[in-house]
Amino acid sequence: MGKLNGKRIAILTEDGFEQIELTSPKDALKNEGAQVDIVSPREKAVRSKKGDDWADEYPVDMPLNQARVDDYDGLLIPGGVINPDKLRTNKRALSFVRDFFQAGKPVAAICHGPQVLIDAEVVEGRKLTSVAAIKRDLINAKAHWEDSQVVTDQGLVTSRTPDDLPAFNQKIVEEYAEGKHDGQQV
Repeated sequence: MGKLNGKRIAILTEDGFEQIELTSPKDALKNEGAQVDIVSPREKAVRSKKGDDWADEYPVDMPLNQARVDDYDGLLIPGGVINPDKLRTNKRALSFVRDFFQAGKPVAAICHGPQVLIDAEVVEGRKLTSVAAIKRDLINAKAHWEDSQVVTDQGLVTSRTPDDLPAFNQKIVEEYAEGKHDGQQV
């Protein structure tokens, strides 16, 4: 029996996500028994990057316009430079993210992924980490940024880079297993 049997996790992404920041957490969640869906504004597939190079495509399990927060137990936002930049200007994506916070459901973001949280207006007063490149963005959005492998704040889990994936994956399994966090609500 896995820690996440019966749980369903949404991975919200666009084209241009860092491949390992989706595949590694997805594998960790599935290994613990979770159903994991790639949710995207794209309807058929999303394309990853490995550093500066375009890489593999992954099928979209649920188009964003059909996704309902009530159908999921948690949300994951992978990084990469392009992915969060596209999501942060998509009103439906931002609403989807905010709805997870309103419901008190765990949310995780890695690398540049917290940029989406800034535009969803859910970072003020929260402890977070991220890739150093967006540290100033988070501080300007009134988040409490720290340089740690993983930071958890009331069901919100953030991490810096692919080097931190082992610690990030362990923590997201724990938070998704715990379920709703009343302090998560905005």
